[in-house]
Amino acid sequence: MVTGAAGYIGSHAALALLDRGDRVVALDNLSRGNRGAIEVLAREGGDRFRFEQVDLLDRDELERLLRASGADTVMHFAALALVGESVKLPRDYWRNNTLGTIHLRDAMAAAGIRRIVFSSTAATYGVPAASENPIRESCRQRPINPYGRSKLACESLLLDELASPEGSLLEVAILRYFNVAGGDAKARLGEDHRPETHLVPVCLDVALGESSTIEIFGDRHGTPDGTCVRDYVHVNDLVDAHLLAMERMRAGEAFVANVGIGRGFSVREVLESCRRVTGHAIPERLGPPRDGDPPTLVADASHLRATTGWSARFTELDEIVSSAWLWKQRHPRGYAGASTTAPNSIQAPAIRH
Repeated sequence: MVTGAAGYIGSHAALALLDRGDRVVALDNLSRGNRGAIEVLAREGGDRFRFEQVDLLDRDELERLLRASGADTVMHFAALALVGESVKLPRDYWRNNTLGTIHLRDAMAAAGIRRIVFSSTAATYGVPAASENPIRESCRQRPINPYGRSKLACESLLLDELASPEGSLLEVAILRYFNVAGGDAKARLGEDHRPETHLVPVCLDVALGESSTIEIFGDRHGTPDGTCVRDYVHVNDLVDAHLLAMERMRAGEAFVANVGIGRGFSVREVLESCRRVTGHAIPERLGPPRDGDPPTLVADASHLRATTGWSARFTELDEIVSSAWLWKQRHPRGYAGASTTAPNSIQAPAIRH
């Protein structure tokens, strides 16, 4: 079972599971996810795929679906994930992310499902000291916004459950992502948020003429070119980490790992990569720095590599951007726009309301 399966990472994870022959039950409330992604999954999965529209806050319906699903593992991606929005709407983030996870765990327990892979975030680390980069899993977690705090609370819930009398039966993997970019190699799925806040797709929207300029938030961050440096992992490499984590999970244990390539790219480096890949100028303007923006966030993913054999296939920024650009060219307005190879006229599966 994949929660948040209509979202960017959740849909790619569901597709990878279908591609390897698994049966997938996809859950999403479609408040932020894309129905178009569900249509792609339905086409690719056939009778091995089922979609249910449900909100994690609907505790009774969630339990009914999990009991009927036949699932043995839950990949939990469903979450609100905009840092700035979380500052304005903290209750929404705690309600959706934390209470929703509690309801999911209640429903899993009632259905006898003991395996969960939890989508966490580098935002739980807050603003690490320069000496703590690259960031290891042992780095102190000091989130500075409601989004990061709501995710850390979910981590704490799962770890507390493992320490409880029934914890010896539970299998938990917690993966902390850094920046995620790129798209499916066959351009079946891509990144389409409303609103879009991630750097790579924002740059590509400018290249396509969907936006006029990109704003750089400060250029005096104490990095080589003054702009923030981030670790970018390709979405397919991230999904591979989930599949390997499922194999690594053990009863009564928590498998906790960072996912990143261990190399940082500045905002200007990402912008220049997008210009090279697209052949467009992509105008920029300099804006003020954002409060609490760490100068550098780079993952130390050595634990993930050592324990699972994971390694990133995409380590060059232009490769990552190129895969995102392929999908953007075919879907200039996202899933709502026309595709040059697959019109958005796929018969949608039956959706439960």
